[in-house]
Amino acid sequence: MRLFDSHCHFTSCRREEIAPLLERAREAGVAKILAVGGSAELDAAALAAAGVAEGDPALPEVVVACGRDRDQIGAAPCAVETRRLSAWGEIGLDYFYSPGTRRAQLGHFLAQLEHASEAGLPVIIHTREADDDTLGALREVPSRGIIHCFTGSPAYCRKLLDLGFFVSISGIVTFRNADNVRESALVIPDDRLLIETDSPFLAPVPMRGRANEPAFVAHTLRFLANIRGTAEDRLAEMTFSNADSALR
Repeated sequence: MRLFDSHCHFTSCRREEIAPLLERAREAGVAKILAVGGSAELDAAALAAAGVAEGDPALPEVVVACGRDRDQIGAAPCAVETRRLSAWGEIGLDYFYSPGTRRAQLGHFLAQLEHASEAGLPVIIHTREADDDTLGALREVPSRGIIHCFTGSPAYCRKLLDLGFFVSISGIVTFRNADNVRESALVIPDDRLLIETDSPFLAPVPMRGRANEPAFVAHTLRFLANIRGTAEDRLAEMTFSNADSALR
């Protein structure tokens, strides 16, 4: 069984901190990781993780997304060479934490979508309590890619699926008060479902209270396989293939 953590943040550029995370991930069956940036610091850490994994068959393969997230308005543009990237992100809108910057976030998001389009890259999108503006932006700048850590309603999920996006489910699906995420996870077709950790955040049950890491994606897989009524190895292979497809 091979797993693909389709969204992981590394917060250090130090090999001695990255390598143990990758080793534990491999032991848990993780064969591939999308290391995601979103700021200069996170971009650098994602690239460092890819460098640690490169050429070492004992570690998972690490591919990289870089960009400028919704809290990076006014920051220096991402200057990472396109050839080093599998995707652009994460980018998006979050009106839960920052409703006061709605207009600025939206303008920034549209600009990031344009950058990704010009580079020919899929996007990694964060969307929280910004359903209408996210949909409007994706219709204005047609894009492809992944909606990460989905926490919206099944109706919103279907609209994003209609736009051609893959939808990724995080460990939130295991939380007691996450009925909407579980309901949404059941409407995602087999060929559009992804799994992720969003580490170091959102550790799934039974790892709540710990810093999340790529190895813990196995718990999310097990939970999703149970509620979808499918075998773990089938879901693992399916989500692995889907993640590869989303990044082409």
